[in-house]
Amino acid sequence: MTDMTAPMSARSATAPKTVIPRQPLASRMRGWLGWLLIAGLLAWSWNPAEMFRVTALFTDWRNMAEFGSAFLHPNFRDWDGYLADMVVTIQIAIWGTALAVVFGIPFSILCSANVCPVWIVQPVRRLMDSCRAINEIVFALLFVVAVGLGPFAGVMALFVHNLGVFAKLFSEAVEQVDARPVEGIRVTGAVRLQEVLFGVIPQVLPLWSSFTLYRLETNVRSATTLGIVGAGGIGQTLYESIRSFQYAETAAQIIIVVVTVIIIDLVSARLRRALV
Repeated sequence: MTDMTAPMSARSATAPKTVIPRQPLASRMRGWLGWLLIAGLLAWSWNPAEMFRVTALFTDWRNMAEFGSAFLHPNFRDWDGYLADMVVTIQIAIWGTALAVVFGIPFSILCSANVCPVWIVQPVRRLMDSCRAINEIVFALLFVVAVGLGPFAGVMALFVHNLGVFAKLFSEAVEQVDARPVEGIRVTGAVRLQEVLFGVIPQVLPLWSSFTLYRLETNVRSATTLGIVGAGGIGQTLYESIRSFQYAETAAQIIIVVVTVIIIDLVSARLRRALV
């Protein structure tokens, strides 16, 4: 038993020293190189991004305040029309998301390296990369030319872009599944399609549902901007109000968009917690 009457200095001399682990030099060098690379990229992008104009945020704040004060008096005189446009925006997002999910599921399977051979996976992944790399507004411009002005162009724009997004998200979930249930189904003599239907999809379905709800929430926000190029919804009304300097009406429309997105976010978050 340790003598509690011994001097403090004697007890501390016999106590084991705390050893602080140190990372190997090679690991620390990689960390330093990573930070240097980030700093170099930021420095390289400074002038092209015109970051030197950041001082204008402080020197010209009165101009911004004067412009922003016009938004402090929203005009809800035509609120029913704004609300109807917002409903159309939500409907565009619902259809764009639904089509992307339906077609994204088979493409996600074809993108999964643990399900399909590499000669199928790589070409399909590059095709989905192309869909994902192009913004919805670019697709909306193309579909406006092809099918004319209106919400259908917005639906197709969201569909094609989100097809690439869902294929990537869903395939990453598929590649993380537990292989044991799939092997158990395989030893029964099941074909590859049955392995996917009964061994893979039941494992990833909750995560897929969570991804779908998240992308639906995101697509509602994206659909509000598609109206700028004539793809319907409240974005078109918002753009016309801004162009005609009707800032009170613009403020009312923005408030309706913000409240709608907040409600969808709250509902979506509750559903995602229930599913995962």
